Amino acid sequence: MPPTSATSATSATSATSASLIATLPGRYYTDAEVFRREQETLFESMWFCAVRTADLDRPGAFRTVRVGRESVIVIRTRAGALRAFLNVCRHRGARLCLEESGEVGRALRCPYHAWTYDLDGTLIAAPNLIKMPDVDRLAYGLIKVSLREWLGYAWVCLADEPPSFEDTVTHAAVERLGDAAVLERYGTERLALGKRVTYDVRANWKLIVENFMECYHCATIHPELTEVLPEFAQGYAAQYYVGHGAEFGAGIEGFTVDGGPGFARLPEVGADQDRRYYAITIKPTVFVNLVPDHVILHRMFPLAEDRTVVECDWLYAPEVVASGADVSRSVELFHRVNVQDFEACERTQPAMSSRAYRAGGVLVPNEHHIGVFHAWLLNRLGDADA
Repeated sequence: MPPTSATSATSATSATSASLIATLPGRYYTDAEVFRREQETLFESMWFCAVRTADLDRPGAFRTVRVGRESVIVIRTRAGALRAFLNVCRHRGARLCLEESGEVGRALRCPYHAWTYDLDGTLIAAPNLIKMPDVDRLAYGLIKVSLREWLGYAWVCLADEPPSFEDTVTHAAVERLGDAAVLERYGTERLALGKRVTYDVRANWKLIVENFMECYHCATIHPELTEVLPEFAQGYAAQYYVGHGAEFGAGIEGFTVDGGPGFARLPEVGADQDRRYYAITIKPTVFVNLVPDHVILHRMFPLAEDRTVVECDWLYAPEVVASGADVSRSVELFHRVNVQDFEACERTQPAMSSRAYRAGGVLVPNEHHIGVFHAWLLNRLGDADA
């Protein structure tokens, strides 16, 4: 029987000093049962950032996303509202939409037995339905999923009673920036998509979160980033300090791969935020990166204990995108950071099942805040007092 988290942590901690604290044991990154519990207690119980709302720009436009173990349809109704449903026909359980995205007409029609649903989820037609007058079309409509819009994205929650959105999602901005109004100045919901890159990462989602939370590795693998943000070369993560944004280096004109000029500062971004980079982690699966002229937002879709799809959006002022301006230099900077980070995570994943990592590894002082994430995770899983 594998050791409990508390036993592993205790044994690891006993061998460490005040400078070194224990990580999670390796099985938390490889065990299918741990991942199943994470699906249940995190991805299927918390708010999950699913779709950029502007991607669904007309009635009938939809996208299917994996949320925990469920497939969810997010769709634009004829009235212009967004709705989310489990991607399951109420008749015999067939998937309604097999495509990742697309557009339907006035209804969603099951390809198996032709049960048909209005875009608001109501059952409106089925073969011989008229001969079944006792069928309640509302009761046999699609299973609705709670949905909130924030930062220009649709966030969904599978829980029957979703947790407070303010306490569990928007609070992350206050916790990091000290004031939600600071994030509002970037006007993320009004920005336009300049570039989207999807990465298929062969690593556990927590390795990606932990990597994002620390900069002990930055001097080693991020030469372009530390050229633009020299303080990152010192090894601490700026996002750990409330209200602090890493300052651009001397002679750096913009958040670009060569440090050259970017675009005009977003209209409401203040002078105190100019030439600074801010990062926010919204548990469990979202990263928000703020720079004066654009916003970069990562959404993770954990698919297995050793596979995570990451969708990264680069967002700019609408007039920048409409003009056809070349955004490649600013995209390339964080694209390189992503590739460097994900390669590091993929190098780490195989060792999680090694005997050498059975009791876990260690965190140096610049990484101690990752221990707060670990404590939060163990508490969610019910392992905190195991």
